[in-house]
Amino acid sequence: MESILKQSRRIVIKVGSSLVTNQGQGLDHTALAGWAEQIARLKEMGKEVVLVSSGAIAEGMRRLKWKKRPHALHELQAAAAVGQMGLVQAYEHCFRTHGIQAAQILLTHEDLSDRKRYLNARSTLITLLSMNVIPVINENDTVATDEIRFGDNDTLAALVTNLIEADVLVILTDQGGLFTADPRKNAHAKLVEEARAGDPAIESMAGGAGSDIGRGGMLTKVIAAKRAARSGAHTVIASGHEPDVLIRLAKGEAVGTQLLAETLTLAARKQWLADHLQIRGNVILDAGAVEALAVGGKSLLPIGVTNVIGTFERGELVGCLDPIGREIARGLINYNAAETRRILRRASSEIETVLGYLGEPELIHRDNMVLL
Repeated sequence: MESILKQSRRIVIKVGSSLVTNQGQGLDHTALAGWAEQIARLKEMGKEVVLVSSGAIAEGMRRLKWKKRPHALHELQAAAAVGQMGLVQAYEHCFRTHGIQAAQILLTHEDLSDRKRYLNARSTLITLLSMNVIPVINENDTVATDEIRFGDNDTLAALVTNLIEADVLVILTDQGGLFTADPRKNAHAKLVEEARAGDPAIESMAGGAGSDIGRGGMLTKVIAAKRAARSGAHTVIASGHEPDVLIRLAKGEAVGTQLLAETLTLAARKQWLADHLQIRGNVILDAGAVEALAVGGKSLLPIGVTNVIGTFERGELVGCLDPIGREIARGLINYNAAETRRILRRASSEIETVLGYLGEPELIHRDNMVLL
């Protein structure tokens, strides 16, 4: 089995907190220098690289002499603000040693949920890559709130992979890859060398949360791979403690776990709908509506909706659930929650009579919907 990195040109690499901070004891400058050296080698091999790096909060904790990660949002934001200074300075120094320019980009979910800002972020990243600059991306924890934060940099890395249509997402962690069980607890756990991204079986294998320093666990990495696969990108989950792991992967050596994308690449707008907007509510569909969407590629009509969950406004993203609660699609809805409740189970011809006006005959038009 050959590494999928060998034939790939555009790569997103995510390194977790434990790989850049000595398990939280401040930034590990030797480790950062090692990542910069390997990325410089990848560039010499003709690869385009975007780096998603954790470490700001952990570095801020060290500078502020905090022993445990705080839970209060304002304290996390303060730690990120302090730590980001050290993180960007360290990376800038390491890449400059190899004659490489680096750029800092801080993102929140809100940046990617707004279509204009999404396109601006995409244009900036593509331009930086064309200028042979290494973008170093982190979540903007200094301004993020619970509603707009990505929650972990695995998710952020997957969204960036979709954003720039990268070929491969490489998630480097302190584990050797995805195992059939937690290898720290089960001596019989075996490494999963290759699987299909999005396979429910591998999600069940993934464990819980990771260390106290970072936010992500193996499950977030598996889900990130599923997100990345929506734009046709494969994912590699490997140990960052393996010597020259990026170089070996780029030369074709199979290291860690490969999660392969087998679905068709979604168009850019469909990617945006699928992953960059946050769901504001859900509608429950009957079996006929599920078949119309999933098999017939139709728009969602009010007559096929049996229930409405949550509160949302016209134009917001709403999940479409089948009768047993599985999300089969999501899209931009043409009516708010109160109006949707009034017209559910009604024919489109009755909308104007019930509401006093006709916005659109469809509840969600197929052009504003993505199947999952």
